[in-house]
Amino acid sequence: MFLSGDNLTGGYGGADILHGCSLGVEKGEIAVIVGPNGAGKSTAMKAMLGMLLIREGQVTLDGRDITSLTPQDRIAEGVAFVPQTSNVFTGMSVEENLEMGAFLRRDDFSGTMEEIFTLFPILKEKRAQLAGELSGGQRQQVAVGRALMTKPSVLMLDEPTAGVSPIVMDELFDRILEIRETGVAILMVEQNARQALNIADRGYVLVQGRNRFTDTGEALLANPEVRQSFLGG
Repeated sequence: MFLSGDNLTGGYGGADILHGCSLGVEKGEIAVIVGPNGAGKSTAMKAMLGMLLIREGQVTLDGRDITSLTPQDRIAEGVAFVPQTSNVFTGMSVEENLEMGAFLRRDDFSGTMEEIFTLFPILKEKRAQLAGELSGGQRQQVAVGRALMTKPSVLMLDEPTAGVSPIVMDELFDRILEIRETGVAILMVEQNARQALNIADRGYVLVQGRNRFTDTGEALLANPEVRQSFLGG
């Protein structure tokens, strides 16, 4: 597995939230973490990013143990993260937001920006507009675009479709599928479990910080128990 978290146990302060949870994603693949509220989905993703104290288990990237690396060091190694909230600089223009994503780069990133404008045409149109004036769905596109400015090998998305309309959700998922085609490994936490599993190559159903089901997205959608318990029948 290109990015892999094995037997992750830990939490914030004294209490463990994850109990031996394992997940991972290959390049050119979408892996989705779903489950009920409080299942530890976002916590599992934060553990992969190094934002959480892991008492047991390890995280590897391309076969290398990165468990002890800080989040900043993981980002420098090609991991990009889009948090659910406060993920754009509202007082900056769309273009300035994208430029902020390239702060670690020392090369010419104009080509990458053009790729992002091709992926998200609305951002090209609104490149001079303040990000704070955009709709929720457009802000999400800015946040994902900014993450892609680092040319990551792994893109982590924490509930990318939270609070957007079904039409915008479908559009964002279409863009995420396009990003997958470029060979990026995509790991995402998603409340809209059915729709997310529809585009997932692999899915992880977490319950109380443990793996309940792990399979292809297709197999999980077809699993009667998963459907009954987590997808509303």
